[in-house]
Amino acid sequence: MTTFHVPDMTCGHCEKTVKQALDRALPGVPVAVDLAGHRVTIEGGDAGKAEAAIRDAGYSPERLGLA
Repeated sequence: MTTFHVPDMTCGHCEKTVKQALDRALPGVPVAVDLAGHRVTIEGGDAGKAEAAIRDAGYSPERLGLA
């Protein structure tokens, strides 16, 4: 599991955009979004690919850790 802090994800539209980008980059990988906490967690998958997908969608992810 990898969690990213995405400080510029501020609304429902942002959440949807990030989820769609991750679904395209990592099909079938579970994604959880905490909009209020500006956090995105992926369960499995390639963390580097996920980070790149979030950046390509126009956001600034910071990797918080692995579990």
